[in-house]
Amino acid sequence: MSDFVIDQLGRKLVFTPPAQRIVSLVPSQTELLFDLGLREEILGITKFCIFPKDLCRQKTKIGGTKQVNFAAIRALAPDLIIGNKEENAQTDIEKLAAEYPVWMSDIFTLEDALAMITQVGNLVGRNETALLIAQQIEGGFAQLSLPSKPIRTAYFIWQDPYMVAAGDTFIDEMLARFGGLNVFADKKRYPIISMADLQAAQPEQILLSSEPYPFKAKHIAAFQQACPQAEVRLVDGTLYSWYGSRLLKSLSEIRGN
Repeated sequence: MSDFVIDQLGRKLVFTPPAQRIVSLVPSQTELLFDLGLREEILGITKFCIFPKDLCRQKTKIGGTKQVNFAAIRALAPDLIIGNKEENAQTDIEKLAAEYPVWMSDIFTLEDALAMITQVGNLVGRNETALLIAQQIEGGFAQLSLPSKPIRTAYFIWQDPYMVAAGDTFIDEMLARFGGLNVFADKKRYPIISMADLQAAQPEQILLSSEPYPFKAKHIAAFQQACPQAEVRLVDGTLYSWYGSRLLKSLSEIRGN
């Protein structure tokens, strides 16, 4: 008799762990699957799934996170598809869910991320490894030494138009966890802002992310001119927005800055 599992959207799907034929639609969760020790079980991943590089090169690409190749997925005959509410298109997920068990994550907080890690571990039969990863991440954040006063921070994800990570995002959570105060936390999700908005917010530091827009050194000058009082830095976006096992790398690299 088939078991039921509940995903982070509260959806009930018929599925009996452990998964043997997995398609992952989310880069951070793909990396987690590999870090859980899976190899042959991972059949299909998106073109944006790049870590670990050597292993991702070996896997079938099934399109992007929001434009999946249904024919490629059907050819793989997965017994489990793992997605995310924000990163995947609802219409794609609904279409896939009509044919396969699709487990969805929905992540805003560190606690959500830890729950995802342990739940995915259960889905793929790697409970102990997942629990260890989650405990290491939780312990690492608990031991962080934070500044006495949070650093007023603006985190840019796009140019032309300028877009920032605001409230109700995992990036906002990570900024706070690492001692930042998001100057656009009163806005929702990923709003468009102007340079005048940025100047009015008076950030002490401006972080230019490597994804989804690949900010480069040439972009720093415009922000520095607008906010001469702020430190402007390029940052690895995966360290702030990926919510799987990469959080261990986030702890190591950001804490070391």
